[in-house]
Amino acid sequence: MSTVLTYLASLVVIVVSVMVTLYFKSELERMFREKKEVFAFHVCNVLIILMASFAVHAVTDYMLQTGINYLLQLAILLAIIIPIYIAGHFAYEKYKFLNRKYVKTDNGKVLVINEKFLRRR
Repeated sequence: MSTVLTYLASLVVIVVSVMVTLYFKSELERMFREKKEVFAFHVCNVLIILMASFAVHAVTDYMLQTGINYLLQLAILLAIIIPIYIAGHFAYEKYKFLNRKYVKTDNGKVLVINEKFLRRR
C-alpha cells in the first residue's frame, strides 16, 4: 500500500509539473523569438520534472519509513515521466494551434484572424 501511495503522489506532481514546464517553455521560446522548438528546453523540462517527482517520492518514502533504492527509483520515475511529457507536449501544441489569434505569412502579414478570438473581444 505504501508503494501505491508513493507513486500516486509522484504521479500528481509529474502531471502538474508537465503542465507548468510546458507553459514556461512556450513563454521562453516566445521571449527569445525562436521560430522552431529548442530541444534543450525539453531536456531541461524533463530534468526539472524528474527532480520534483523524485523529491516527492523521497519525502513520501521517508514519511512512510521505507527504504529507497535511488537509481531504481530514478529509472522508474523517468519511465513514467517520458510518456506523460510527450502526451502533454502534443496536447499543449494542439491547444496552442486551436487558440491562436491569427495566421501569418512568411513576410509577417496577417492572413486570417481567428473567429474565436474575435468573439471573445
